[in-house]
Amino acid sequence: MPFINPKTDFAFKKIFGSPQSQPVLISFLNGLLYDGSDTIQSLDILNPYQAPRIKGMKDTYLDVKAQLADGTSVIIEMQVLNVEGFEKRVLYNAAKTYSTQLAPGEDYTLLNPVIALTITDFLMFEALASYRSCFVLKEKDVLLDYPSADLELVFIELPKFERSLTQLASLMEQWLYFLKNAKQLRAIPEQMAAVPALRQAFEFANQTNLSPEELEDLEHREIFIHDQRNAMIRAMNQGIEQGIEQGRVVERQQIALQMKAAGMNIAQIASITGLSSEAIETLET
Repeated sequence: MPFINPKTDFAFKKIFGSPQSQPVLISFLNGLLYDGSDTIQSLDILNPYQAPRIKGMKDTYLDVKAQLADGTSVIIEMQVLNVEGFEKRVLYNAAKTYSTQLAPGEDYTLLNPVIALTITDFLMFEALASYRSCFVLKEKDVLLDYPSADLELVFIELPKFERSLTQLASLMEQWLYFLKNAKQLRAIPEQMAAVPALRQAFEFANQTNLSPEELEDLEHREIFIHDQRNAMIRAMNQGIEQGIEQGRVVERQQIALQMKAAGMNIAQIASITGLSSEAIETLET
């Protein structure tokens, strides 16, 4: 029973954002946001495309968007690549979801809270040991809560989650294990199969339930992610190599300056340092 990778946008939306995914998403959000309690009893899964109401605003696409029974909007995004400006995009999407709730002339008291739940396959906050972090508005010096706690940013960093199957102790940990390891499994673990929503998530992720077109689309997306990640690693390595080489050049220049100050001629300095005569002549002692 092979399973698709829940971390790809296609699979994540299929598992958590399909019309029949309400029980799965309720359990997932209760686990990640409310420590496994049954806080969320019902929700509506919405179209995650956010068309701007104001001309000139950016269109945005989210993996899954839901509205809870109390009116709270929850936007859920799975991000596998650490792209430039990602942290600003999370804040932008949350602020946009909050600000576009009202029609012209409506009262601000009608605004409902927004929770942005972001799961990353990379480290975002290396200074924090926990894999789960939550950001809210507080006074800077005394950490007093802002009177309207309507914006909440919750992050899950999957690389920090390292529990094995036998160590899972909560609903949150079971869901994170599913996200991180489902692709490597060939059967539903017994303890996870005992949770109806988790069992249903595994059924949605079963490759045999996908059409050939869906499997091809999934394969292309995984190849794209793999290529992009390799391109980012290559760019980083090239930057490191360039930095090392630049450091070597600066070191040779310092040595050449010391030799010039000691009265050695240009030809001797060039032979020892490998710098050109022209480069050495331009160095100022």
